[in-house]
Amino acid sequence: MCFRSAASIASGAITPRMRSNAAPTRPAKPPFFFQKPTDAIQNVAIGAVADHPYPSLTKNYHHEVELVAALKSGGTNIPAEKALDHVYGYALGLDMTRRDLQNGMASEKKPWEIGKSFDHAAVIGPIHPATKTGHFTKGAISLAINGTVKQSSDLQNMIWSVAEQIAKLSEAFELRAGDIIYSGTPENVGPVVKGDVLLCKVEGLPDMSIRIT
Repeated sequence: MCFRSAASIASGAITPRMRSNAAPTRPAKPPFFFQKPTDAIQNVAIGAVADHPYPSLTKNYHHEVELVAALKSGGTNIPAEKALDHVYGYALGLDMTRRDLQNGMASEKKPWEIGKSFDHAAVIGPIHPATKTGHFTKGAISLAINGTVKQSSDLQNMIWSVAEQIAKLSEAFELRAGDIIYSGTPENVGPVVKGDVLLCKVEGLPDMSIRIT
């Protein structure tokens, strides 16, 4: 997912967005991206359990934990080998999804923006400079609900690396400083209900937590 102008938010929509250990090959098709508005962002402070309102119009609300990359510069047709030079830093993120609305629009071959773009749909922790964290090409990523792990993988299983996603996005439009890229989620996305507490982890970043209200 990529956001345009806050700069903007974009997300890679590929299924699964990370390989399982049993499926190490990438699909023949390039990654597919969608966008969310910048006012969909919900900032979560380190150590907080932020209240996250269950949205309207859905009865099947899903979690997707992701590594987020924030750009410090941009351009067009950026080569993958130079792409990480444009990354300012990284954060934990949640691409929250009204799955029933998304699937309904997809089944009718209509844009599924209503399933992805709404208030608080882009949860994000503090952005940490890559000069301090390094670039994330491997490391554990997970999400637990009420203490039970639901998603668990390693960033090295990403079908498309952050660098490759930046390169592909820059072929479609000019990237800019401040753009935010949600880089894809492990398998086993699933529903949440009111009262659930979600704990998100990426090795090398502070944990992030929300409560569905």
